[in-house]
Amino acid sequence: MVFLDEANWSSFLRCVADLIGSAQVLSMRDIPHHPGCNCYEHSVFVAYVAFRLARRWGLDYRTAARCGLLHDLYLYNAREPGTHPGNQCFDHPVAAVRNARALCGTLSSKEENIIISHMWPLAKRRPRSKEAAVVNLADKFCATAEVTQIWRAMRMRQLVSA
Repeated sequence: MVFLDEANWSSFLRCVADLIGSAQVLSMRDIPHHPGCNCYEHSVFVAYVAFRLARRWGLDYRTAARCGLLHDLYLYNAREPGTHPGNQCFDHPVAAVRNARALCGTLSSKEENIIISHMWPLAKRRPRSKEAAVVNLADKFCATAEVTQIWRAMRMRQLVSA
């Protein structure tokens, strides 16, 4: 399977077109995330991987892509003291759901669960749908690829930063 191809990327972009260019999502470019990666790059990478997995497995790939994009929409720099009340691991999914609701108007209970459970098993909320499990898996995969710098070899940085 070719990971990056124009047809899949175009289909992915159609799923997230109304979100990816929003001021809130674009502001994630200013938030540092994993080493050598900002929150926007990470979220687009997670969204694309979740989209590909969900599509391959016959799941709701549009929801997986959209929630993958919004899963880290916490909109603060966690490295700055006082930006969040407690532990970032537990705080940011709650902030991401709140900000996703503000951006989208409403979220279904499935969409909320996908976003709030993406840190499971570190956080208490567990995935309650296959799409939530896919976003959770994509997040772990992408974080590992980013920390180990494998994502650069995958050409993801050039793609998600465009």
